Amino acid sequence: MSLSTIDLVVFVVFIASVIGLGLYKSKGEGKDSESYFLAGRGLMWWLIGVSLIAANISSEQFVGMSGSAADYMGLAISSYEWMAAITLVVVAFAFLPYFLKSGIFTMPQFLQQRYGDGTRAIMAFMTMVLLVFVSLTGVIYAGGLTMSELFADHGFLDLGLTGWCWMIGMMAAIYIAAGGLNASAWADLIQGIALILGGAIITYFALQKLGMTPVSELTAGSAHPKEVADNASGIAKLIALNHEKMHMKLPSWDKNIPWTALILGLWIPNFYYWGLNQYITQRVLGSSSLKQGQKGIVFAAGMKLIIPFVIVIPGIIAFNLYSKELSEIDARKNAADWTALEQHVGRPESGRAFVANIQWARLNPEKAAAIDAHNIAVLKAKGGDASGLDAAALTEEQRFAIIPARLAKIEKSAGLTLHPIQGYKYDAALNLLMKNLLPENIGIRGFVIAALLGAIVSSLAAVLNAASTIFTMDIYQRYFSQNSSQKGLVAAGRIAVGVFAVIGCLLAPNLDKFGSIFKYIQQFQGYASPGILAVFVFGILNRRGPGICGVVGLLLNPLLYWALDQYTDLAFLDAMGVCFFSVLAVMWIIALVKPLAQPVVFETRTTMNVEGCASSKIAGGIVIACTLLLYVIFW
Repeated sequence: MSLSTIDLVVFVVFIASVIGLGLYKSKGEGKDSESYFLAGRGLMWWLIGVSLIAANISSEQFVGMSGSAADYMGLAISSYEWMAAITLVVVAFAFLPYFLKSGIFTMPQFLQQRYGDGTRAIMAFMTMVLLVFVSLTGVIYAGGLTMSELFADHGFLDLGLTGWCWMIGMMAAIYIAAGGLNASAWADLIQGIALILGGAIITYFALQKLGMTPVSELTAGSAHPKEVADNASGIAKLIALNHEKMHMKLPSWDKNIPWTALILGLWIPNFYYWGLNQYITQRVLGSSSLKQGQKGIVFAAGMKLIIPFVIVIPGIIAFNLYSKELSEIDARKNAADWTALEQHVGRPESGRAFVANIQWARLNPEKAAAIDAHNIAVLKAKGGDASGLDAAALTEEQRFAIIPARLAKIEKSAGLTLHPIQGYKYDAALNLLMKNLLPENIGIRGFVIAALLGAIVSSLAAVLNAASTIFTMDIYQRYFSQNSSQKGLVAAGRIAVGVFAVIGCLLAPNLDKFGSIFKYIQQFQGYASPGILAVFVFGILNRRGPGICGVVGLLLNPLLYWALDQYTDLAFLDAMGVCFFSVLAVMWIIALVKPLAQPVVFETRTTMNVEGCASSKIAGGIVIACTLLLYVIFW
């Protein structure tokens, strides 16, 4: 993307302002652990709300979610945002009062009060692994990929994937190490507002371009598009060309977001993420009162409703406008798979099989049919199950779910090599929109790129702050330096920020092989999030369950999730639902067999005002009603 002088000036001034504000607000924040890790418990509702959104929305949303929208999922990917709105409201009134009354710094601390030291230690370890090796590396990778492609062949800013991973990682580490949560929250104020404005700008120009482009030059996102005139508006063309992608309901066999997951599975990662994930909840734990915390959460819930319109809709349009470019990028990045397709289709004895992307197969039926016939022949030649499969009359469930599952079952025993055939590099959708649509020489390009980079750095800062807090309060203080001074704890937190940033920057460039980064982050969360959520819910509802319940619940979940992934065809979101209720059932049985003599009592360990907020309940009810209305409209 070419950048004018004014674009570069806007870009540099924006980034400097964010870091400068963070460093300015860091003054005096290292005097004790509460001021450094929880902003002295003085955050107001508007700062909490914007900070929650800024910490959440990053490159994996802008890049990964818009990429998923460009793919066959379309608007269905919005469930991660709209269901989050309902989740946030529930968290504000069902979870938050317990957390603030207990005076905790970290979520593992709450488990110690309910179950004991063992449960706290296990959750601290799990959370550290998720934060550093999944969230941190995923955000750095997605951010580095985006920036490296935007600034390719652009002089001193052409740092490549690895260079940009280090650049954004160190940027976040600088002001977090200096000022902790307070610096992060104030920087989020700028970045949160900018990212919504940036997304709105991209949406505006995408709709404008769609309306100006003749239908013959557009690629329909639906297999059976509706007729629409060349002079129709961008919105009319969006709906006509993508009417199958403008719905929330996907079939039950879908491996990403089946409609069954909307009933159960998707709630699990949502409640874990918004209610128990340290890098999100830390902002609320730093609130000045329960009222401020509840207002901030409901404010964030309201903003969640508009996120799909500035991230998902542009992704859908990107496919209409730039499917050819997306195809060319995929052909370059996955040349080996395309070469294998040409060489081995029609030769089942070669031991090569191919799994086609859903949207590519729908838009290329003849090529998809050739792959179907080949894959069925491979199953027959290699001793797999080919019963009930007729290449001339396959259903989509057979093509995209049953055949891939049967091939996977004999992959190792038959020596098969499975090749994914994507057809399009969907995660490049946002880059193409920015490169081709944003006007030059007026500073808009610089602002949007700066907003995107700000969103990346904001999320990185949140993860680094959370990871360093858990390391310091749950591991370092308890097992390495029990008598550490307040300054010693802050120093340990700052060192942890630097170490984690280096780890993330070293690992992030290697994530390119995982495909969709958004799915990578969501899927790996399943090894911990259902168990953690089950342990928290059980701990609040059943006060007589012994401490061993927490240990068993946390350790059982990853084993069960792995088994479901290896030996069943369940979508990962449905697997999360199975894990959640299975862990709950086991803990309840333990509690029935060996209940505590007296129920656990959650003591109030804070001096803050923990009176609830009635007006926030009304606002929360309105947010829930609006969310349900959106599902009715787009179901």
